[in-house]
Amino acid sequence: MTDSDSAAAAPAARPRRSRPGGKRERLVRAAVQVFHEQGVEKTTLGDIARTAEVPLGNVYYYFKTKDQLVEAAVDAHCEQLEAMTDRLDALPDPAARLKALVAGWVDQRETAARFGCPFGTLATELDKRDDGLDRAAAKVMRALLDWVESQFAQLGRADAAALAVELVAAYQGMSVLTNTLRDPGLMAAQGARLQSWIDGIAER
Repeated sequence: MTDSDSAAAAPAARPRRSRPGGKRERLVRAAVQVFHEQGVEKTTLGDIARTAEVPLGNVYYYFKTKDQLVEAAVDAHCEQLEAMTDRLDALPDPAARLKALVAGWVDQRETAARFGCPFGTLATELDKRDDGLDRAAAKVMRALLDWVESQFAQLGRADAAALAVELVAAYQGMSVLTNTLRDPGLMAAQGARLQSWIDGIAER
């Protein structure tokens, strides 16, 4: 049975949960990794099972279809974003938080050069669908934009929403170029420019 056949036959019940660090968590981590490296369409449940070092038969205990794993991967990206912004919120001022956000992006430049932005590539692929997963992905991007906007608002900027779009769009653009040209140095250079841009806004 193919993944698409399984999707048609699968019940609507939500996947079972497991203890932290258990097989379900390993499968979700593996799905995030393999979807990023191969794309959703090219990935099979067998690929994810092998990466998670879980027998394929066990996958179906937690996820009846690949789409359920895609949904879990989107949820994992959301959780990672929340954890990251919680850490950044501990920094003393909004400009420092924004610059640390950019620094985190730059730290992933080698991965971006090989595979692109971990979430941006997934969101782009899901955008071609109309089964609800595209809207789920949009929520993660919206959460990032909202957090960035709140930092610019704390800097006293009336145009905080536009600045948030500019920053996130700049990141997605440099991720695409870094991946296309296989040049991590490009992301490092553009990241430095973005940090200088943030400094300039904070000084106004």
